[in-house]
Amino acid sequence: MLNSDLHSSISAGEQDRRDALTRGNRFLGRVVACSGSRAMIAAVAEKGETSLTELWSVGKLISISVGNNRVVALVYSMQTVTNEWGEELDNVFRIEVELMGEVHVGASGREEFSAGISQYPHLGAIAHRIRSADLARIYDTGKNDVCVIGKLTQDESLDAAIHVPSMLSKHFAIVGTTGVGKSTAVSLLLRKAIAADPKLRVLILDPHNEFAAAFPDIAVVVDTDNLDLPFWLMKLEEFAEVIFRGRPPVPEELDILRDVIPEAKRAFKGAAESGLARRTSEKSSITADTPVPYRMADLLALIDERIGRLEGRGDKPYLRSLKVKVIGAINDPRYNFMFSSNTITDTILETIAKIFRIPGDGKPVTTFQLAGIPSEVVNSVASVLCRMAFEIGLWSNGGVHMLVICEEAHRYVPADASLGFVPTRQAIARIAKEGRKYGVSLGVVTQRPGELDPTILSQCSTVFAMRLSNDRDQDIIRSAIPNSSISSTSFISSIGNGEAIAFGEAVAVPMRMRFTRVDEKNLPKANGIGVKATDETPDTVDLRSVVARMRALNGPDISSFQQAYSASLGLDEDVGAPAYPDADSSRPPGLIAEPRNEPSTPAIEPYNPAMLPRTEPVNPQLERFNQIRNQLLSEEPAQPKPEPYQAPPPRAAPSFAQPGTDLPRPSLRESLLKKPLSSIIRK
Repeated sequence: MLNSDLHSSISAGEQDRRDALTRGNRFLGRVVACSGSRAMIAAVAEKGETSLTELWSVGKLISISVGNNRVVALVYSMQTVTNEWGEELDNVFRIEVELMGEVHVGASGREEFSAGISQYPHLGAIAHRIRSADLARIYDTGKNDVCVIGKLTQDESLDAAIHVPSMLSKHFAIVGTTGVGKSTAVSLLLRKAIAADPKLRVLILDPHNEFAAAFPDIAVVVDTDNLDLPFWLMKLEEFAEVIFRGRPPVPEELDILRDVIPEAKRAFKGAAESGLARRTSEKSSITADTPVPYRMADLLALIDERIGRLEGRGDKPYLRSLKVKVIGAINDPRYNFMFSSNTITDTILETIAKIFRIPGDGKPVTTFQLAGIPSEVVNSVASVLCRMAFEIGLWSNGGVHMLVICEEAHRYVPADASLGFVPTRQAIARIAKEGRKYGVSLGVVTQRPGELDPTILSQCSTVFAMRLSNDRDQDIIRSAIPNSSISSTSFISSIGNGEAIAFGEAVAVPMRMRFTRVDEKNLPKANGIGVKATDETPDTVDLRSVVARMRALNGPDISSFQQAYSASLGLDEDVGAPAYPDADSSRPPGLIAEPRNEPSTPAIEPYNPAMLPRTEPVNPQLERFNQIRNQLLSEEPAQPKPEPYQAPPPRAAPSFAQPGTDLPRPSLRESLLKKPLSSIIRK
């Protein structure tokens, strides 16, 4: 049963006996038409009285006596026969109802509710005001571990309860237009869910930065100021979304990233290992999607190495373009949460523990504020978080129960497959389809269910439908409600704020209910025009600080990356000495790996020569050709001679020198000029 209040209401309802034909008590009318799922009831308001007609209201339940059973019906339409109302006259009207089920005596001898109907109402069957005990039986889930989230709209004395494990195991959705109380309902449901499941960890993707105020005592706020989401945690498609700023990636440049990222990861992971071990164990296991740290300097050095090769001339424009994009992303202050770390270390444990609250330390909720993240990378960040949430549930063998709340879900999984970010859609869809097997739940919150991927919405077995004004959105919800209660949504466009029609696995039958009011201090708040000003709200705004935040001028200075990257080519720009000769050299973000738990290992690792562009020629034939070419194009002799050459006296006719004659030898320049260039190249 629900709670002690419900037990008392049932007991009170058992005492609610009636005289079926006594007008003014519970008698309402008689059945004049009936089909398989609907019926029509005729009633009379005698002498213009409205005491009984007040019981007829769209959305309320009535009961129809059929033998020992009572058929439960939902009112969805009513009108007078003449479409007029006469004072001091008998007004006849018609009420259309939808048959929901029946209350009957079960095998145990107790009265219970079932969705099926064994005996349909006959013509002339009496319709009554439903008793409170029947209402309690109708909405009783039959389970003990239920939570009260509000009151029934029809009877404020009865609690509206849901079965939280059923809601979480098969996902849930909250839909409703702006301002009807979706965020308040989310905060209420989350508190009930956390109380029911202490192992639950909640991650809220908060695009409006409003849920931090709703959970001041049990939540950790993650925003751009304290977010540390390393770039190496991203898969290739997610990293490309950042590099290409939300635009479709160039296929040639994406292929280059697919090749060089694994090499950069092997360079970092194999720096302290032998070359043989790296080749045998890491070469085949590391891909562009493996969450292994790597340095951006190694990535750029690999790109430069490809630019310096003689072969692959057609790839050089793509290489240069990719290099510019990577450096531009590194130097963008808005991407500090990805590239701001001064050193590259394997911090995946710390990142997971902070974002996903493991072990939690009494704060199982993480509100991930997305408002400050650049719009072109929001999808990529959401993809990383949803993907990691599923993998944590998968590899923990059910040790962690995860709930991901997607606020404004139509942004991430739109109905149009050509819109949105494919990895984000895949990550959320994987949770929706397979998450219940591994303890990962999904909560979808949207104001436009018509723009949401129908596959995702169909996986949400419990739906709280609040007021919707768009016809297309209403049609989507009607298609999701069971056929026996389609008329429940006929009034969904006019229900009040805080009201909802709940249907699905967590409730026994669709019910119209009103959410419990949340304390003022725990209401979600955003910095909008509807937020009431407080004493802490400033009267004026400093435009300089606003502009500084727009330009991200207060971010950490990472401009030294360019100088350090130039130094990584092997020469210091100032003195011409090898770059980073000792451990005291300053390095830019993302260039140094600090081995953990190895105090004897130097803090600074030398660069792997294989990862840097080569500064010495490696082709001896090419070197010889360049020397000869320089000699041919130079006007000065290649090697200075101690004495100038004295030309011999002119002769009448040229003659070949005989062996033994002492004639001056010609210079190397003259000898080369007399030879064909092809013979020199062959040598």
